[in-house]
Amino acid sequence: MSDTEIVVGYDGSPDATAALQWALQQARQDDRAVRLAYVFEWLTVAGWVGPGVTPGMWPDEQARRQVEELVGKAAADAAAAHPELTVRGDVLDGPPALVLEEISAQAGLLVLGSRGHGGFAGLLAGSTAVTVTAHAHCPVVVVRSDSAAGARTGHVAVGVDGSEPSLLALGFAVEQASLRRVPLHVVRAWQPRRDQWSLTGEQARDAALADQRADLDEALHRWQGTFPDVEVSVETAAAAPAGLLIDASRNAQLIVVGTRGRGGLRGMLLGSVSQQLIQHAHCPVAVVRER
Repeated sequence: MSDTEIVVGYDGSPDATAALQWALQQARQDDRAVRLAYVFEWLTVAGWVGPGVTPGMWPDEQARRQVEELVGKAAADAAAAHPELTVRGDVLDGPPALVLEEISAQAGLLVLGSRGHGGFAGLLAGSTAVTVTAHAHCPVVVVRSDSAAGARTGHVAVGVDGSEPSLLALGFAVEQASLRRVPLHVVRAWQPRRDQWSLTGEQARDAALADQRADLDEALHRWQGTFPDVEVSVETAAAAPAGLLIDASRNAQLIVVGTRGRGGLRGMLLGSVSQQLIQHAHCPVAVVRER
């Protein structure tokens, strides 16, 4: 596996299909190979293990063959539709979260549907979602089928709070905006303490917001020198981070965040804010962490 390869968690579900289409478009833009990965977890009791798969007792070789056919056909169809790309598919064994984490160590990008079935049942609805997005060794893009269709146009948005992970997210977002030849919209949510609201007037609040903007300008300076072609807009607001980021995603084709933040983005992928963004963003969500 190449460390520039795009890996797609694929199980034939609508969200996984949307993730595959997103990954193929991304691969066309940055000239990468695409690998479909179905994580097959054997059942120890009779049950359903995947789309179009006949249930049976473990070990169910027929189910394994059907999964291999599903992934092989999807990879072949993708390669036929995009002959300029290298596309392959694999069926892997083990717990989905652990296998995906291992794969990400050698991938350039991991793309997942927000919900799946079979080997990826409830992938981004519970603990597995937190594990994959928080611990993957490469950037992870989460795609929902109902948000991907209208996300082909628009800007790239990024949430930045000054923490190291958010600065990594900023770098990823600038590169994506340059690659896609679209503007970059940088968002900083600032939430002062209650006592700050009571002790400061409007002028003091404006000064605090100006300080937040100055910090952003400093972070942007290095990237604007590397990517002078990217048009940048900045939004700094005293607001709840989840709502501000969801609003920022409304007209975006991709929104980018770090795995952990401070201030307005604290615990982005460990609590309610992360879940709200993944479930309600109007475009695919990229989660970036240090390799």
